[in-house]
Amino acid sequence: MTGGREAVASHLLVIDDLADDLRSVLNWAITFKRDPDIAPEFTPLAGLAVGSIYEKPSTRTRVSFEVGISRLGGHPLTLLKNDIQLGGSESVSDTAKVLSRYLAAITYRCFAHADVEELAAHSDVPVINALSDSHHPCQAAADLMTIMEHFDDLDEVNIAYVGDGNNVLHDLMLAAAILGCDISWATPEGHEPSVEVVERARHLATQSGSSLSGSNDPVEAVSGANVIYTDVFISMGEEHLEHKQSAFEGFQVNEELVSYAADDWVFMHCLPAHRGEEVTDEVIDSPNSIVFDQAENRMWAQMSILALLCDRSAWETYAELMEID
Repeated sequence: MTGGREAVASHLLVIDDLADDLRSVLNWAITFKRDPDIAPEFTPLAGLAVGSIYEKPSTRTRVSFEVGISRLGGHPLTLLKNDIQLGGSESVSDTAKVLSRYLAAITYRCFAHADVEELAAHSDVPVINALSDSHHPCQAAADLMTIMEHFDDLDEVNIAYVGDGNNVLHDLMLAAAILGCDISWATPEGHEPSVEVVERARHLATQSGSSLSGSNDPVEAVSGANVIYTDVFISMGEEHLEHKQSAFEGFQVNEELVSYAADDWVFMHCLPAHRGEEVTDEVIDSPNSIVFDQAENRMWAQMSILALLCDRSAWETYAELMEID
């Protein structure tokens, strides 16, 4: 690996790639966030560059990675889709091999999940999926970190997701199953999550003791929930599917829907939000909304992931020092 450190073979393409470490990764991130004096001293990425490839524009992903990499002592290198020949005049495999000679890790925000899989297959350094059409593991890490900050016992948390059965839901359900949270979701007919991902989540849930359930009824999903989560109904790249919007009638998270939740409910959204569509102002701006905690935690969760994948010994040293489980 660049900088003389031992190469790490592991990647983060889906959140269950971190199944064995996820709780510790998030505890590490929470501890590091609360430890303001450590930042100048803890620099596991010192002398290293991390490249971030963007096929899609981004606010939270780009800023959180650039700032997080810098805070860990590294140099963030942002590569927009027109900056490199990925998959065009140069194959994905060749690009992966070339970038591996320069970088300590690669993050990739792409359209097709197969592309981040191919990049990882040919990379000698860790590849982190910063979003694909099927999975959004960094978002799920931030989501569960935020839930951990607001609830003492994950075993007692019931998460309800209302909306499209998309990449956000996929990794949210996988992460919930890993950590023992119950999760229910409601999607319109024809917009359910991947059957294969649901089966993976069910397998993980048998090990953690959590429960999973899906339906087409938002009230059923939200009833008694501690966490209510939604996302845009039409994702980036689907703008041409305007007809899709009509399928989500009755799925808006509004004051009536949240009235079915538990008394301690919180509202989550990965942002950006289309106010007046999937959520009302009254909900997203309410005291129950923790969407900006969620947004901030993208940085902290990703910093823990980067430290783990790029310099596990340094990550473990800090974990031992702070007695992180």
